[in-house]
Amino acid sequence: MELHDVWFVLIAVLWIGYFFLEGFDFGVGILTKLLARDRPERRVLINTVGPVWDGNEVWLLSAGGATFAAFPEWYATLFSGFYLPLLLILVCLIVRGVAFEYRAKRPEENWQRNWEHAIFWTSLLPAFLWGVAFANIVHGVKIDQDFEYVGTAGDLLNPYALLGGLVTLTLFTFHGAVFTALKTVGDIRERARKLATKVGLVAAVCALLFLLWTQVDSGDGKSLVALVVAVAALVAALVANQAGREGWSFALSGLTIVAAVTMLFLTLFPNVMPSSLNADWNLTVTNASSSPYTLKIMTWCAAIATPVVMVYQGWTYWVFRKRIGTQHLAEPVH
Repeated sequence: MELHDVWFVLIAVLWIGYFFLEGFDFGVGILTKLLARDRPERRVLINTVGPVWDGNEVWLLSAGGATFAAFPEWYATLFSGFYLPLLLILVCLIVRGVAFEYRAKRPEENWQRNWEHAIFWTSLLPAFLWGVAFANIVHGVKIDQDFEYVGTAGDLLNPYALLGGLVTLTLFTFHGAVFTALKTVGDIRERARKLATKVGLVAAVCALLFLLWTQVDSGDGKSLVALVVAVAALVAALVANQAGREGWSFALSGLTIVAAVTMLFLTLFPNVMPSSLNADWNLTVTNASSSPYTLKIMTWCAAIATPVVMVYQGWTYWVFRKRIGTQHLAEPVH
């Protein structure tokens, strides 16, 4: 296997890790409006992800940095062509981080309510837009012979991409609801399980339609296996959630995301960004990659740093593993 193939796989792993972790993170943010009934319950939801949300975003930074270094042509075409949606995602992530940190800085009702609105919308919009972006990458966009995007922002809002956005939105919300049930106690836990069942059924329908469309459009035997695993895992997650096995349900909803994103990358390879105008203008792992020497240096750096980051993040989840409820909330200090 060539180094550019290795880095395609590594970038896929980084995106899989990001969607697995940030997926329930976004889902919990969305649930602050859909599930929480009052301010104490919203505090509980925010506290379930409070210690880990910023660590989850490290996976996005790593995926973006690895793409820039390993496949500069891919990075340039992607960020120039998808400038508006990616800028909107970036703004949302910035505002979302500020909202988490500033929400409890002042006791006024309006202050806290406005930041809670910000958490909801800046969780919902990226959850939808990431699906739109990746659906377009897999389906193909208007790239010319100079490997430049020549379409418009409106071209990105095609039916396939919008369905992809609905898939990530509903799947992340389901993932977040299951995580909430896993991390909370009392009434909020029970309501999270019930909501997870409703959202999960919608996610299952959307995901099945989207993955079947992807398979028919550009799939092969390997992607078909990933499709079957994703659908089976989602059904099993719904069954486990209904039985009150939150740990299994969370693991299986995570497996759904892993298998679904894996399928997208399997259908994409050896392309990194197909052209809908001419297959000869596709960006591939070969024509979009950096020099072999650059990839070699990157491989050594990743081999040293990645285990350290993963061990530290795993330790963080272990430390904050216990369930919480409204009875565990401390009095706010301003």
